[in-house]
Amino acid sequence: MAHISSGNGFKFDRPASPGVVRPKGIVGKEEALRMELEALDKIKREKRHTLPVTASSVNPLPNPMTQTSTSRQEKDLIVFSESETQKEEQKDKFEDIDLEKLTKEELEKLLLDDSFGVNKMTRPSSLLGCNLSASYPGGYAFNPASFHWTPTPTHAQTPIFPSAPFPKPPCSFQNGFSPALSPFISLPAQPTLFLSFTPVQPPAALVYQQPAITPEMAKLFDKIASTSEYLKNGRSSSMETQSGSVKSLEPMPQPSEPPYISRFEWLDLDPLNKRKEVEVEETRTVSGCPFVEESGTANDPWDAVLLDEHEVVDNGSPSEQVKSKVTLATQPRRASTGAAVTRSQSLIIPATSMDHSPDKQVRGTSFLLTQNIANALSKYSILQGNEAQNLEVVAFCEDISKLRSKFPHVDLATNPGYVLSPVITQRDAGGDSGGSVKVSIEISDSQQPVTFTCDVSSPVDLLIMQALCWVHDDLNQVDISSYVLKVCGQEEVLQNKHSLGSHEYVQNCRKWETEIKLHLLFLSTMRRDLARTKLVVHYTTIFTGYKQAYLMDKCSVEGLAEYLEGYHKQVNLCLQNESTLYKTVDSVVQSVKNLCCALDEIETPAITDAIKRFKRAVNLPRTRSPEAGSTSSASTGSANGNPVEEILAGLTDAVYDLAKLYLRSFCPTIPGCTMEEHMEDRRDSREASGTTEHLQFTLFAVHGIPATWVSSFEKYYLMCALTHNNRNLFKPVQSKKVGTYKSFFYHIKWDELISFPISVALLPLEAMLSLSLYGVLNQNANNSPDSNKQRKGPELLRRVSMPLFDFRRVLSKGSKLLSLWTSPQVLQPGAAGKGKNPSERIILQVDFPSPAVDMLYVGPQENGCPDPQSLEPLDLGDRSEIEKLSFFSTRLSRADRQLLWDQRYYCRDYEYSLPKILASAPSWDWGSMGEIHSLLHHWPPLSPVSALELLDSKFADTEVRKVAMSWIESSSDDELADYLPQLVQAVKFECHLNNALAIFLLSRALGNINIAHYLYWLLRDAVQDPAFSQRYDRILGTLLCLCGTGLRAELEKQTRLVQLLGALAEKVRQANSSTRQVVLLEGLERVQSFFQKNSCRLPISPSLVAKELNIKACSFFNSNAVPLKIALVNADPLGDEINVMFKVGEDLRQDMLALQMIRIMDRIWLQEGLDLRIVNFKCISTGKDKGMVELVPSSETLRKIQVEYGVTGSFKDKPLAEWLRKYNPAEDEYEKASENFIYTCAGCCVATYILGICDRHNDNIMLRSTGHMFHIAFLAMDRAPFVLTSDMAYVINGGERPTSRFQLFVDLCSQAYNLIRKHSNLFLNLLSLMTQSGLPELTGVQDLKYVYDALQPQTTDAEATIFFTRLIESSLGSVATKFNFFLHNLAQLRFSGLPSNDEPILSFAPRTYTIKQDGRIRDASIFSFQKRYNPDKHYTYVIRILREGQSEPQFVFRTFDEFQELHNKLTILFPLWKLPGFPSKMVLGRTHIKDVASKRKVELSSYMHNLMRGSTEVTQCDLIYTFFHPIARDDKTEGVEGLSKTLGMLSPTTGRVEGEVKLSVSYRNSTLFIMVMHIKDLMSNDGADPNPYVKTYLLPDPHKTSKRKTKIARKTRNPTFNEMLVYSGYSKETLKQRELQLSVLSAESLRENCCLGGITLSLKDFDLSRETVKWYKLTTVPYF
Repeated sequence: MAHISSGNGFKFDRPASPGVVRPKGIVGKEEALRMELEALDKIKREKRHTLPVTASSVNPLPNPMTQTSTSRQEKDLIVFSESETQKEEQKDKFEDIDLEKLTKEELEKLLLDDSFGVNKMTRPSSLLGCNLSASYPGGYAFNPASFHWTPTPTHAQTPIFPSAPFPKPPCSFQNGFSPALSPFISLPAQPTLFLSFTPVQPPAALVYQQPAITPEMAKLFDKIASTSEYLKNGRSSSMETQSGSVKSLEPMPQPSEPPYISRFEWLDLDPLNKRKEVEVEETRTVSGCPFVEESGTANDPWDAVLLDEHEVVDNGSPSEQVKSKVTLATQPRRASTGAAVTRSQSLIIPATSMDHSPDKQVRGTSFLLTQNIANALSKYSILQGNEAQNLEVVAFCEDISKLRSKFPHVDLATNPGYVLSPVITQRDAGGDSGGSVKVSIEISDSQQPVTFTCDVSSPVDLLIMQALCWVHDDLNQVDISSYVLKVCGQEEVLQNKHSLGSHEYVQNCRKWETEIKLHLLFLSTMRRDLARTKLVVHYTTIFTGYKQAYLMDKCSVEGLAEYLEGYHKQVNLCLQNESTLYKTVDSVVQSVKNLCCALDEIETPAITDAIKRFKRAVNLPRTRSPEAGSTSSASTGSANGNPVEEILAGLTDAVYDLAKLYLRSFCPTIPGCTMEEHMEDRRDSREASGTTEHLQFTLFAVHGIPATWVSSFEKYYLMCALTHNNRNLFKPVQSKKVGTYKSFFYHIKWDELISFPISVALLPLEAMLSLSLYGVLNQNANNSPDSNKQRKGPELLRRVSMPLFDFRRVLSKGSKLLSLWTSPQVLQPGAAGKGKNPSERIILQVDFPSPAVDMLYVGPQENGCPDPQSLEPLDLGDRSEIEKLSFFSTRLSRADRQLLWDQRYYCRDYEYSLPKILASAPSWDWGSMGEIHSLLHHWPPLSPVSALELLDSKFADTEVRKVAMSWIESSSDDELADYLPQLVQAVKFECHLNNALAIFLLSRALGNINIAHYLYWLLRDAVQDPAFSQRYDRILGTLLCLCGTGLRAELEKQTRLVQLLGALAEKVRQANSSTRQVVLLEGLERVQSFFQKNSCRLPISPSLVAKELNIKACSFFNSNAVPLKIALVNADPLGDEINVMFKVGEDLRQDMLALQMIRIMDRIWLQEGLDLRIVNFKCISTGKDKGMVELVPSSETLRKIQVEYGVTGSFKDKPLAEWLRKYNPAEDEYEKASENFIYTCAGCCVATYILGICDRHNDNIMLRSTGHMFHIAFLAMDRAPFVLTSDMAYVINGGERPTSRFQLFVDLCSQAYNLIRKHSNLFLNLLSLMTQSGLPELTGVQDLKYVYDALQPQTTDAEATIFFTRLIESSLGSVATKFNFFLHNLAQLRFSGLPSNDEPILSFAPRTYTIKQDGRIRDASIFSFQKRYNPDKHYTYVIRILREGQSEPQFVFRTFDEFQELHNKLTILFPLWKLPGFPSKMVLGRTHIKDVASKRKVELSSYMHNLMRGSTEVTQCDLIYTFFHPIARDDKTEGVEGLSKTLGMLSPTTGRVEGEVKLSVSYRNSTLFIMVMHIKDLMSNDGADPNPYVKTYLLPDPHKTSKRKTKIARKTRNPTFNEMLVYSGYSKETLKQRELQLSVLSAESLRENCCLGGITLSLKDFDLSRETVKWYKLTTVPYF
């Protein structure tokens, strides 16, 4: 009986053509048919009542193919006619046979007996009800009345491949497969939040009834199959029949293993090949919830990928609409029986799925493989073999499965199901660690909360016991451990074994001075909705579903199978009629092209060559073509060796090779594939260290290039670099420059061998091959985007990196497909960034040699490490240098590295030096690894924060990173949360997916909900990186699989909420200012509908749960980004309202990083006992340029506070103090608020300076009513000092005059600064790990230089204190900061005119003046300049002014900075007017010298001349007249001719002396250091504030050579100096004979400086071996 291929890979049985004459002498078939008749009749008679009738058999769905093609329907009908008498005769004859005693020879003779069966039947009637072929697993529905056997599938079938000419669809689905799906798949009504955890499965396989086969029948069939006549006659007859009808192609199996063909194929009956029992779970569970796969809409978003219905046409490829929308899954859908079943017809696929390599196949041969077992060989089974698997993913899956087993869901310690309140360790917090706090505890059995006072150091267990005393009389009968204290308003629980004060919530309550509110709950009543349940899901499903719009779509085995099915259909149609081959050539070629297009336009040379030979062979005579190859086989199915058939067989091999290569390069793993199976087929290997071969590979081509590249670039080349530890091992090798080529698609083809001059034996295990694609612009192309720029240099287009050794330590071999990713440099507009959807892959094909045996990396034996006790003592100088290099240096010179490596064994005393020792290793090649690993394994364990440096990109070694992770594992979850962003980024520096860091993060996420929550959002952000998106996507999918149903549902709701808020924020942002409120209200209603269905935890914290919006309290902010203020009702009735800000259009990752650094600084200060009362608020980036920020209650921006005092409020000193007084009217309240301001201001100054945070205007500095100041909106990092203005100093001092409170502020800043400096390496390492995160302000090591310079790790604490004091002085004297605040006030208030006369518009003018008040100015010019000394030395310029109606000129005095202020404000007021250019303020060298002043006089004269001759709108504006109006200092001048200092020098004034001076005295390296820190409570004779400075001498000093003095502090009784006076070259013996005389003087401009007091200290009384810091009372001393 012939088999006709249906064209879609399946074969329908059809009767032999009536015109075909059966060969004579063939009797085995007819006799066997008679035997079959008897056997099946007995089956029908005995087992008819046992056959189940499925729903699909009773009411089958109509077959579209049958409905639309009458001729096709007739071909599928098989008619059997036989009489009941014949059946009875056959029955009687059969019953006489004793199967047990019948031998094979007797059975064979019986079969050859002509009397055994007279009638030659095509098929007995017994087969009308069932089909027993192994390729046909059940019975078709049939109509006994008509005796027609009609195959009726259980679902509607749709033609799959359109016939239109192939266009490449410009759609986002270009990367993945886009196979057609039958429309029977029901679609979700609405897109789910996540695109799917388990994608929608392919069309369900047909489900048929299983025939009942008795053991007797099975034995009979087996004996029939084993007879020689059956094997000879039956098979030959079948093959002859086939050869006369249709030829089918398949790759030939190995010659050593002949293909297994069903021995009953010509009968379509093989009961011996029984269906294998496949252990599958009908109902699987994902994270503890039932998970049933159905063809309908999935309830869980992880059950299915969203699909769209579509229509298709028949040419072997899905439609364009389908290609843009559809992605099929990687799992076969389970039928109701629990087994994976397929359609019964045979699919022409390669015979072997496990070993399909070209070197093991005979090309140019084919045969028909019938499916013996429905589940074992599906239509894409060859694509599920190891050759099509990403074994690295398989190994990762297995490790994840082992990890999951270590966290049983019944363990409450690792699976509590609720959030644990974070714990922060601190020492002497605020100096009152043993203080008491008031605690209020809600108890269910009590109507009123229980309130009592307890010590903050009390354990939480003690609080529970105290609370239970109120409701229980006998605590002995109460299990304290069964109770927990939940935070009111938050879904988090205090940790019973920790102290009350160590919890972050309690610390915040103490900071805000709010009541500590807790709720006592029985553990069994605590909500555990986030707990993991029993997980019964195959670990390989973790990669089958998570997708996002910006991710590259994944292909699937099912999708590829559909394309291959279409290809085989066209091939079979081509072979049906050899006389019309030329008509079907295009269809075959088109189907191959469609397949290549679905595989990212990859076209291998084997496919190209086979297509060319196929087209040529079609037009050749019907003889063997030399192009077809000389190899063939007797089993080709063609007696004449048809060359076309052989060429198509080669083409089929090439197509399947490409499919498998693509699958293992880009596709998720197939469930059920294990490493154990692969190990059985592992090839022989030899150590790579024993080879002498050099590293070489072939650059073949780049596939899938954008169309714009073809016209924009003339040539292309690749730069090939071999890197390790983020450094080049050799000079990069450049390929030849080539153009574009076109066959199926445009591609860039090199086919060039690249060789590196390094032996494979020397390669490090983690060696990376980095390939960068450059394009040479076509200068003559008119449509080139850069043609007008005349750019001649090459442009970086894409790049990619790959490890040379795989995860099994085997050197790369064979072809590799590498997805090129967009470099950050080409994200800008240009030819490189246009014409290709970002989600579409551009593939580079690299071919490595394929040796007979694998090259396996085996590391060398570790060297011995000497005992530290056996080492000789190190030279003192070297030891000092090593200590300095180990702690302070980050940039080591070659000599430094050599010293550290040579003395590496001595460095073990400085354990933190290990990263610098390893970085100093001269080589990391194979021969050096023994020494490096030995040193690593004998090194004392590092602290977790020190070990972070070993995760940087400069340490690629797997063993180093593994050991580092073993040290980091000792950190607690709360400590780990502080460094989680860096750990997520460090995953990029791992060589492979399966690494210790990824496993560590997932393990911590399994045991802590906080870690899992923040890890989810960090991974969602990291997955946007095109270079590492696949790795992060897989880790994210793993996390979502392991975290449990409850937490996954919460994360799903959060993501949905973020989508709604993001869409709303964008609409409000784009709307006009007049319609924004309406747009906001409409959008809030949609968000409210989301909350009507469920409550939701917020992305900023898993412990914050909201149940609805408070729409009346929602609004938006009037800033550039127009962020939303969202007010949410707390789901906890005992909690307060939750207020957050949602922002779009700005990258919040910068804010996250800045807030993380500030939070870590605060942790360090608290651990050192310094509580600066830092305000830590939460911020989370939820996607590209959007995120959520926690709003701090009872706080306002400085701008809003300052504008209450007018637009020039930023130039006034009292606004902040008066605002605080308004909210703190009592004196003690105000003092507390002022103290909070001092501490928080000090912390903000230090933090913002170290991080270089700029863009500090008064709208991103906030003040709380309690006095806490904090910064928001960290848009960028810059090289700017911190903000400290006069109104801040007014609050610090408690008034206009400096007080000792300001000295406290300076001391706090210095102490905080020095504490952070001790942890310089930590912050530099944390920032270094973020250099590849994509932040624009942090792209490389060069961006860390500012932070390094700001930390000054090599300076002493005293030197750092002096340095920071100078910064404070600089910030206080900065007019620019106030001016910046003023400009921001103008912008925010949309200032369009000048303020009233009562409000000044110039910083030095008391009010605004007009032309009407002063009279019109006729002329203004620079008359001269003068040198002034008060408050500092500077030059002032004398302006001569002539007014109408005045005969005498006026003279006013203005500085250069005041001229500049005038010009800047004129620019703002008159942006459209062309003002004269202002002189540059930049001066090389000293500024305040006469030459500079003389030059500026000329420049200012020119400026004044041009300005006063400009438009009257400018020259007569109020700003000009305010500038020229005389002020108080103009009236006090001594005249324009200058001051003649005629007064004689007066002797110092003596009188009552008061005050104290704070000194630091230290000695080191033969140098005495005298640090003058502060002076307080000075007294002057005239009662005026003095201008103090300090002068010192080392007595005796007759020649006054030891005089040292500080700078002058102006108008203060409490000056802060923090200046170091140094005396070098003095031995201790000499100093013990000296006295230090210190005098405090006041600098006077018109008389001699007067002495305010002094001290004399004998240096012999000091212990010069240590620093002495002390206050000394001033006395009257002789003026020296």
